[in-house]
Amino acid sequence: MLYEKLKNAWDQADVDAYKALHHEDFTFTFHSTGRVMTRDDMTDQDMKGMMMSVRNTHQRCIYENDDILVEHAFSEFPSGDKEAVMMVSLKKDGLIWRTETGATPIK
Repeated sequence: MLYEKLKNAWDQADVDAYKALHHEDFTFTFHSTGRVMTRDDMTDQDMKGMMMSVRNTHQRCIYENDDILVEHAFSEFPSGDKEAVMMVSLKKDGLIWRTETGATPIK
């Protein structure tokens, strides 16, 4: 399954390993704005910076099978903002294909 591979690539800030787990047609939809980002919308340098600066804690895989991955974590951003983040990813060809997030600010 992909959850542990994704988590390990993120924790190691391994951009190549992380991107290799995403389908070439990958899209990421931000629940808060509806904005859709593709795999190519973020440079490797930006991705590496995000991996090194966003601190995720209490990460867990809620559910995963061949079609879907549901994750939850608490994320702390460089701004000091903290959020409880739910990510739901559909899979295609064994890779992450479509991801949407929902986040709740934590004070």
